[in-house]
Amino acid sequence: MKATAMPISPITLAYSSCPNDTFIFKAIAQKLIDLKGFTFEIAVDDVEALNQQAVQLTHDVTKLSFAALGSLLDRYALLRCGAALGKGCGPLVVSRPGTGLAGAQNTRQTVAVPGMGTTACHLFRFFMADQYPDIDVTLLAMPFEKIMPAVLDKTADFGIIIHEGRFVYQSLGLEMTADLGQWWETKTELPIPLGCIAIRREIDQGIACDIQSLIRTGIEHAFAHPDMGAAYIARHAQEMDPAVIRRHIDLYVNDFSKDLGESGEQAVTAFFSYAGKTGLLPEIDLPLFAC
Repeated sequence: MKATAMPISPITLAYSSCPNDTFIFKAIAQKLIDLKGFTFEIAVDDVEALNQQAVQLTHDVTKLSFAALGSLLDRYALLRCGAALGKGCGPLVVSRPGTGLAGAQNTRQTVAVPGMGTTACHLFRFFMADQYPDIDVTLLAMPFEKIMPAVLDKTADFGIIIHEGRFVYQSLGLEMTADLGQWWETKTELPIPLGCIAIRREIDQGIACDIQSLIRTGIEHAFAHPDMGAAYIARHAQEMDPAVIRRHIDLYVNDFSKDLGESGEQAVTAFFSYAGKTGLLPEIDLPLFAC
């Protein structure tokens, strides 16, 4: 479906500073591709900050945790590209050496999470209800880059790490206590839905489809020219080591980023169903996708 009129310009586009997002959007941000008449006002922020901003409809097109999208489906619809989905890429539970969940039943445990509305936090809740229902936990929300320091300085007993944290936690002297992605994959036999790109529902469907197509073109350009825009990616990355940035992109940007496809759609539906049954997300009778 083709747009017949342009929306109020510019389109506000928001995504995180993580290398997978800056890799996906570098072609749009740096005008490396034909923007088809669109102009964009770009905001880069922490994913939990974007989740909170979406409550106020701050951005027209925005990166969201799938968990956040589930509570905002009355305001945002899902685009079929730009998502972080896959296997072997889920959040990890880390702790100081010798601090395992199995031995934590008798005391209240403090767990640092990258935001209460994140997919990582929801997955941890699913996991604990399934594996350790008798352990009492207090969730402490903080920016993802502060989670490992919080565990190291004993502000938290455990931390849920995402993004490039999975590549560096061992070098900081932390241990992996659980792999939430592996648990999900074993439970569902589906990839794990982490983050997505969503668009405001009131935006014309044709325009939404055109923006979706433009994002997909940007992803294809990024794959075709992986080194182009490297300085842009490094400038926003929390972890500046080029090798870590490359591993991050390779893990989180894949065929699901180009198009969710059938299994990706099944994974998202399963996640929302799971969250709905556990009371974490409301049931909304609206189409999931913008187009």
